[in-house]
Amino acid sequence: MTDKEQQEAMAVTTPPYASDPLAEGTVDAVVIGGGAAGLNGALILARSLRSVVVIDSGAPRNARADAVHGLIALDGTPPSEILRRGREQVRQYGGRVVFGEVVSAEPAAPSVDGDLRFTVSLADGRHITARRILVATGLTDVLPQVPGLAEHWGHSVVHCPYCHGWEVRDEPIGILATGPASIGHAYLFRQLTEDLTYFTHGTDLDEDSRARFAARGIRVIDTPVTEVVNDEDGALSGVRLADGQVVARRVLAVGPQMQPRTQGLEGLGLPVQDLPNMARGFASGVAGITEVPGVWVAGNVTDPVAQVGASAAAGALAGADINKMLATADTDAALQKITKASPTAATR
Repeated sequence: MTDKEQQEAMAVTTPPYASDPLAEGTVDAVVIGGGAAGLNGALILARSLRSVVVIDSGAPRNARADAVHGLIALDGTPPSEILRRGREQVRQYGGRVVFGEVVSAEPAAPSVDGDLRFTVSLADGRHITARRILVATGLTDVLPQVPGLAEHWGHSVVHCPYCHGWEVRDEPIGILATGPASIGHAYLFRQLTEDLTYFTHGTDLDEDSRARFAARGIRVIDTPVTEVVNDEDGALSGVRLADGQVVARRVLAVGPQMQPRTQGLEGLGLPVQDLPNMARGFASGVAGITEVPGVWVAGNVTDPVAQVGASAAAGALAGADINKMLATADTDAALQKITKASPTAATR
């Protein structure tokens, strides 16, 4: 299975919903990404009486999961329901949510008073102009090339002990190692089960870690895994090794490679940096500010380990910072207008 085929097997879109018409003229902010970070950023902006449009491609990272966990007051809520409520709340304050795929975003000629402008183009040919941009496109998980693995993603194949751990507690769990970070992964899942097997799958495991695993009763298997085995009902029942042996497991924990969703955003010239388990991710500072004036980032596209709550919080901080910068720009423009009309008026 190629990476593309794997992503197609793992991909789940949000349930269909009515898309708002794309706003005409220039809006205060365009949010690229309709997940927790993007929607919460848009909510803050809309509640500040800012014109804001969210562009949602409809393919959230956690769409395969049955529920979001570890989020106070919303623990156990399906991801699709959280997003539905989020869209509804953004619209309640005048924001728009548009279903579409961004193919380009780039700076445009500034306004007559020198304020920033950006043009965002969609795959269907529509365009929108914005004063500021919040990028909250998230990331894509890329699993090891093991036949049968992708079909169980989000259910019997999991990655986060905090998102899924309680639901798989006391099950026979296997750690399918993808690199050094899998060692720490093993200790966290050992907290959840006494039956844990660590499949090195071609990765290195030093003697100290082997000794520590032995002390915790973690079995280590160095023979490579060749495929995931299902029972007669299609549920994950184990893994087949290169020597033909089948090791019974009900759950596999794997740390996927995380690829930030940056397609179509090249024109913004956003700086990137190395991030844990990611090829490259967008660099950001406090409140998601970037080195590119007028552009902020929030959520997994810049912080790969952020859960839903953390991503939403990051979006809120970015939205507040965007509003603050817009307020400053509005004041500068008003002062400039007065100064042009009467050079001495501004100093009275």
